[in-house]
Amino acid sequence: MAILVQKFGGTSVANAEKIRRAAGKAIAAKQQGYQVVVVASARGHQTDELIADAKEINPNPPKREMDMLLSTGEQQTVSLFAMAIEALGHKAMSFTGAQVKIITDDSHTKARIQSIGAEVLREKLDEGYIAIVAGFQGMDENGNITTLGRGGSDTTAVALAAALGAKICDIYTDVDGVYTADPRLYKKAVKLKQISYDEILELASLGAGVMHSRSIEFGKKYNVTIQVRSSINDIEGTYITHEVPQMEGILVSGATVQKDFAKLTLNGLENRPGNAARVFEVLCAAKVVVNDIIQTELNADKANLSFTVGKSDLLGAKEAIEKVRGKVNYDSLFIRDDIAEVSAVGVGMRSHYGVANMMFKALADAKVNIDAITTSEIRISCLVDLKDANRAYEVVCDAFELNKAADQRTQPK
Repeated sequence: MAILVQKFGGTSVANAEKIRRAAGKAIAAKQQGYQVVVVASARGHQTDELIADAKEINPNPPKREMDMLLSTGEQQTVSLFAMAIEALGHKAMSFTGAQVKIITDDSHTKARIQSIGAEVLREKLDEGYIAIVAGFQGMDENGNITTLGRGGSDTTAVALAAALGAKICDIYTDVDGVYTADPRLYKKAVKLKQISYDEILELASLGAGVMHSRSIEFGKKYNVTIQVRSSINDIEGTYITHEVPQMEGILVSGATVQKDFAKLTLNGLENRPGNAARVFEVLCAAKVVVNDIIQTELNADKANLSFTVGKSDLLGAKEAIEKVRGKVNYDSLFIRDDIAEVSAVGVGMRSHYGVANMMFKALADAKVNIDAITTSEIRISCLVDLKDANRAYEVVCDAFELNKAADQRTQPK
């Protein structure tokens, strides 16, 4: 029998009524002939509440203990989910991440999956059970509970789909698919029928909240098609797949804006081999996630080195840079935490020119100043003042006609 993995986010299991509705979807899939594995998140805002409880007790709680605490949210959900399925007349069994042998590294609060032993799930599926697995969590080699970071239930679901050989993983959310832009900020955004792994990876790394980037990496590597769909209705969602030729005809598939951002600049860094490596070595040791990196040579002897981080990593980044000052010479450290990043993403950039011109002109016409520019093969990002973020986002979305379905947009030359 084919295996289907379904993942339900926190808003989809926020209360008893929603848990019963989600249980009904799992049962319906089983009645269609699938062996069903459900991955569930903590209910509603429970994770936020647990974090607040921890901070009330200890403003700087140990990360190991945070993992112990936060993992309980998903464990409550899966138990209740299994009870709901049993109440509807079907067999179900709940599991923690450790019980299905999701083995991770020891990076507490943002661990990475290293292996999954899915034997216990296969056994229960063959016995006719619907298996309910706690998302977001695993266990390191020493038996410590670990968590995968916010949004990690997506990663659990797609990783399980890969381990079990499932060809599709349904991600149920409170939206009915992936949109060209954030509908809360750009009211004219439209739903996409499909999007490539590379595009959604870029969008996720740029702050789009629909999918967790590591889950997309698993999907791409193990050829798991992911469908993002609504937990409220049964309409078709957005399929995340490998790139197909017709995708290149779409200049830009989506746009994002990130406001929880900071930029650090080492002014006058001594321009010699090894200095950049030393800077990023200490950032790595501090487990700081670095986003964009820009280096500008001032002259043969000096350069400015800038990089961006999430504001949650700003303190750690600053402390790491201060520690390395004795090993690398630089004139000053400049920090900006009043910036935002606006980005446009599309595989069509690989084969069409003029994308940068369209984006920069839209920002110029709106009188939005650009602080810095970074690019990839399928992305252009601009740092702007935080106060200009919403206006910048809207004009970029308008410039690339993200208010229209792909087949209704002006065709690129």
